[in-house]
Amino acid sequence: MKFRRIIFLFVVVMTTTLTGFAQEETATRAFPFLLPKEKPEFPLSKAMERNYDAYPAARPEENELYTQFKYTELKGFDYNGHDGTISRRDPSKVIFVNGKYYVWYTYRNTPVSPQGPEKSNDTIPSSDWDLSEIWYATSKDGIQWEEQGVAVPRPPKPQIGWRSVTTTDILLWEGKYYLYYQGFMEASGKRGDDCPVAVSYADSPDGPWTAYNEIVIPNGDEGDWDQYSIHDPQPIVHNGKIYLYYKSDFDGDPNLVRMQGLAIAEHPLGPFKKHPLNPVINSGHETTLFPFKEGIAALVIKDGNEHFTIQYAEDGVNFDIAAITNLMPTAAGPYMPDAFTNTSYGKGITWGISHITNATNWEQNHAILLRFDCDLSLDIHDPEMKKHNYYYKPEFYYQHGLSKKQMQRIQEENETLIKGN
Repeated sequence: MKFRRIIFLFVVVMTTTLTGFAQEETATRAFPFLLPKEKPEFPLSKAMERNYDAYPAARPEENELYTQFKYTELKGFDYNGHDGTISRRDPSKVIFVNGKYYVWYTYRNTPVSPQGPEKSNDTIPSSDWDLSEIWYATSKDGIQWEEQGVAVPRPPKPQIGWRSVTTTDILLWEGKYYLYYQGFMEASGKRGDDCPVAVSYADSPDGPWTAYNEIVIPNGDEGDWDQYSIHDPQPIVHNGKIYLYYKSDFDGDPNLVRMQGLAIAEHPLGPFKKHPLNPVINSGHETTLFPFKEGIAALVIKDGNEHFTIQYAEDGVNFDIAAITNLMPTAAGPYMPDAFTNTSYGKGITWGISHITNATNWEQNHAILLRFDCDLSLDIHDPEMKKHNYYYKPEFYYQHGLSKKQMQRIQEENETLIKGN
């Protein structure tokens, strides 16, 4: 018995010692030269844990939700010499019907460029989107466009949108077309933008469009994050319902924060119920979402802690960062064939229409439409779009130079430092 006890103790000691050596070897093991595709089973730093847990792939090239963006000038649009009197902005998603692409957008054609809220009147716009209508254009190739004219005009006062109808997006539901848009009831900038969501519907993408003449998504109650604005309505069919995402500005002016919310309905005319977890995205200046795999992906563009990210939520509500990129399209309206098919496996996007605001200078402030291309699709693999060491020429950096106020501060700091010596 004594001998067996000695043998048992020896085995225990050796096992413990060898296990300790193994743990020590694992703990001090160098990370391998060849990046593992799957998460290693040895201890990792927080950064490496995140590289495997937070993103769909360990390398950007293999991440289906990572992309660079390329841009192309659109043909067929006149901007009156870019004098600020004509503006096109905030394009809808692009759809393909009757052998051609369709896009809708905010169109302003005023005698002068925007002059601010104090100088605005019935013909002088306060902002780039003031005194606007919803127009549309068609294309065979997505680059050369033919403007078709007005889709939704400003209605007479006091109907919803009498001051301006802007920032539209399209929904196809049971054979009918629905355009959602912001209906301004006063010049932008007079107060928090009073522009609840309105809708018009038609049997054809070419209209004629009938205004519902009812608010479909109202501003929030006083004190709510969306009490002043429901911007950029974007509908997607998901889980057999209409998921309509929107953005709001809040937390004071001029230091506004912009976040995104969700309202859900079983019919295009409502009732829409705002999600109790709103805001569902904590950043982004506009709404750009699309079906992807079993859930919804979002381009989170400008503004907020998570700007310039691409995010994903399987439930369309609880979004996580899936990729970080740059030069993202502003107010992007992608071409997404499965936006309305209630698909259980979205294939993603490869191109769309976006805008550039203040295309020349603030005295001639106006926006222009342009095309963006990307690889956020499960159907293609474009290595050029997956590069992540993008280079810019010196001129690009110099365009982002210091202001006069900043230069003056630096000069004063230098003078103080010299005097101190």
